[in-house]
Amino acid sequence: MTRDPGLEEVMRDDLGDLPGLSEKPMFGGLCFLSHGNMICAARQGRAMYRVGKPRNDDALALPGTSPMTHGGRAKPGYVWLHDDQLSDDATRARLTGWALDCVRDLPPKE
Repeated sequence: MTRDPGLEEVMRDDLGDLPGLSEKPMFGGLCFLSHGNMICAARQGRAMYRVGKPRNDDALALPGTSPMTHGGRAKPGYVWLHDDQLSDDATRARLTGWALDCVRDLPPKE
């Protein structure tokens, strides 16, 4: 997979001026972290959001989403948003909000 600088910029804008925000190349893309905790990531043609297990079904009900798998195993609480829906500001905003809620109370990893 290759990185997507355009999507990365859109996701930076979606996150805004978030205290403790950092970026780290991971998994063939660029991950966005809050105090060291993964929020979301951009890859060519799709974005990953850490929505948390309580919001997993809500996130998967949105158009253009699918479950994240890693090493052949499902990763509940993480979803992909695919290319055809990446331009939908409302969907990205909802997923970003859920991801921020998910990491807000996690202890810093830094």
